[in-house]
Parts: sequence; C-alpha cells; structure tokens
Amino acid sequence: MVGIVPKKKCKTDFCGVDNYYYIVRPEVTCYMRATNFNRGEGLEIFSLHPSCRDGDHYLAHNDDLFYIIKGNYYRRVSNMNTDEGAVVYTLHPNCQGGSHYLSAFGNFYIIFQDRGVYRRTTNMNQDSEAEEFALHPNCKNGLYYFGVKNYYYFVKPHDEWGVQYVRCTNFNTSEDYETFSFHPSVISFLPGGMSITKGPSYGEWVCIKTIKNDSQVAVEWKKQVTKKVGYEKEKTSSMEHNWKVSATVSAETGGLSSVIAKSQFSFTTEYGGKSVNTERENWSEATEVQETITVNLQPGHQINVFVYVLGMGKDAVLHCRDMRILDSPNPPTDVPLPPISN
Repeated sequence: MVGIVPKKKCKTDFCGVDNYYYIVRPEVTCYMRATNFNRGEGLEIFSLHPSCRDGDHYLAHNDDLFYIIKGNYYRRVSNMNTDEGAVVYTLHPNCQGGSHYLSAFGNFYIIFQDRGVYRRTTNMNQDSEAEEFALHPNCKNGLYYFGVKNYYYFVKPHDEWGVQYVRCTNFNTSEDYETFSFHPSVISFLPGGMSITKGPSYGEWVCIKTIKNDSQVAVEWKKQVTKKVGYEKEKTSSMEHNWKVSATVSAETGGLSSVIAKSQFSFTTEYGGKSVNTERENWSEATEVQETITVNLQPGHQINVFVYVLGMGKDAVLHCRDMRILDSPNPPTDVPLPPISN
C-alpha cells in the first residue's frame, strides 16, 4: 500500500489558523489554503514568496502570523505570498531540532518525536514558560502535526481507511480524539498523494514500430517513425478542478499539475514514485514528432523501435525523449532517466 510522504522525508508542512488550514509545499514553491480538509472546501493555491521558500518547518500563530523555520532561525511574516512584515529571530537552543512545530491555545509546541515528548513555550526565541510533556501513545506516530486556536491535529499513517487526520485537545492524554478523512482534492496536493488518487507510478519501454525484412536479400530501410514526446496534461489536470489556482502560480510553474506530477515521479516506490529525475524531459503539452531511421536488415530479420513512458495508474503521463532500436522483441531493461540523488 502506497502512502503520502512523511514530514521527516520532505519539506512539506501543515499549519492552521482559526478559519483556514494550510498545506505548504516548498518543493513546488506554493501552498494550499482550505476552509475544510474533510469536505475539500475553499481550496486555493498561492505562490510562496521567494524569501518564504525552502523552509524546514512552517507554522501559523494567532490568526495572522506565519513562522518559517530554517536551521536555527525563524522568519515571522504576516503573509507567505508577499513576505509582509518579515522579521528574523534565533530559535532558543531548547527549541532547536524539533521533528514538528505548531501553535495552538496561544502557545508554541515543538514535538521531539524520537524522544516521544513535546515542549510547550510562549516564545521560541526566549523559551519562555517552557514545559515538556510525554506524547500519548495514540499521538506518537503522526506524519505531520499542526494546530489552530483551540485544537491540535496530526496526520495518521495511511491505512485501510485511507489518508486521515486526527483532531484533539491534548497530546498528553489524547482527549476529544476525533478522526476525519481528507477529501481527494486535498490528497492530490499532498506529496505522494497522486499515487493514491491516480495510482502508483510506472515506467516502461513501449514498442511503437516493428520493421521486418521478409525478402530473400538484405535490404536498407529508411523509415520515418512517429512518436509522442511531452506531457499528457489532460491525464492529471482533473485534480485541479476543485482548486482555485492563483495566476502567479500558473505563470511560475507553467502548469501546477505538471510540477506536482514531476515531484511525484521523484519519490520512492514506497510513496508511489519512481525515484527518477525528469527535469530534463519535455514537460510541454505532448505532441507527435517524426524521426527518420536508416537500418540494414538481413533476410528474415526484424528491428523493434522502443520509447520510454512514465505513467500513473493506468494512464501514460510523460512521453520521454529516449528511443531505442533493437533486433530483439524484448524491451530494454534499463531506466534511461537519472536517479534522484539523495
């Protein structure tokens, strides 16, 4: 069973305020704002301001402040799209190195998941009024943690019931523990989510042409081969139907669905990806191109022309540039795309 990529393996993060919930994806330079994750309501996508990108953690506080943590510093802004009101502070040593950061009930919480504890403070720069508590066993295995004014949330590992999140009022006792499912339109925006809504990624060599010499003499063949190159946008763009995507996101990404698909292919098979780098491939709308091949065929021999395709579920999504000509009907066994470097 494939699942979404956990916080410890990517820079994606969740945060929330009283009326809005956010999913921040620095690797695709944008964030989703929602009024309800369960019903998929109010889904809007905005660009991250360049100064707010590449954060290690994101949290929101008191309705109008966002915190972007990088290393041992944090940047506080009132708008992640404009970087308005930006101020930078140092994290207190006791607040550094957390697995997750969130805000709720007017406090900041730093979760040290390996130790099974969380730290509560009123100021991450000064570590004011700090206390540490044990995480309740039911709250230990969250993939992501976030908070709003009067609730804590965490995202559960994917199980037979799908991708779900929990709302509670105490990580120490698991009080008022309620579970909700994510709407498919929200799942598609999560890292690894496309593998759940569309199906796991695959890569394969496809034979697009077979040329035989059925004569009794050697023949030189000069043939034009038509192949597809590029991105089948209509196969993935349906996930955007419930999103309101800002013009700046579309302009910067060249199409949000393609950027998310590119990211999906980079993940490991555990999260429905292929661990390949597709940056150098043609991500423009798929078109047919012709290529001329010239071969010498002996009597009774044949050649087979293969192209490499990446897909999700049952749909071919990206037609790669690589083409191979073989005298065997068996496809190549290699992957022509560079692996993702760790």
